[in-house]
Amino acid sequence: MTAIRVLLADDHPVVREGLRGMLDAEPDIEVVGEAASGPEAVVLAGRLRPDVILMDLRMPGGDGVDAIGRLAGTTVVVLTTYDSDADILRAVEAGAAGYLLKDTPRSVLADSVRAAARGETVLAPAVAGRLLGRMRAEPAAARTEQLSARETEVLALVARGLTNAEIGRALYVSEATVKTHLLRACAKLGVSGRTAAVTKAIETGALPTPGQAR
Repeated sequence: MTAIRVLLADDHPVVREGLRGMLDAEPDIEVVGEAASGPEAVVLAGRLRPDVILMDLRMPGGDGVDAIGRLAGTTVVVLTTYDSDADILRAVEAGAAGYLLKDTPRSVLADSVRAAARGETVLAPAVAGRLLGRMRAEPAAARTEQLSARETEVLALVARGLTNAEIGRALYVSEATVKTHLLRACAKLGVSGRTAAVTKAIETGALPTPGQAR
């Protein structure tokens, strides 16, 4: 079994050491590098080709969100202490594949890395709740509780078993754009992963049941 290659990006050495210890203890996960800033993470990603990058948001010498925008095609999961609406939305719009908080339990963190490596969207429950709450708090004229046509289209392709990269090619958009649509769909549906989003969309009638024509 090939190990999932992970790059850590955090400006605190103690945090990186703790994350390395937790993840290296998993038989199917290998930490292949550490970066202390966003720009350093971009350079190391180009050299090490990790499957997943765990990226802090606010780091001296380079913002994590700026780095995410420069890492198109790479799976980046935010791992931070900051859970403000502004931070979450900036990361989502930059193309992050997920958003986790640093109090995430070890087992959940490892499972989230595995899910992200499979192309799934991972959101801490509190983050999913904040995104959903923000959308519900928007003025009615600007708010859409229902999935957009493109979000529905993306979820339909997820239901067919396509990866984010395959969906991007099918829709002629970047993989980062696909991730953004998935994150927004997850927030609207109040779930934290692509599989759960498909299930919930089918339950609510936003997607047809398998084998049913629209």
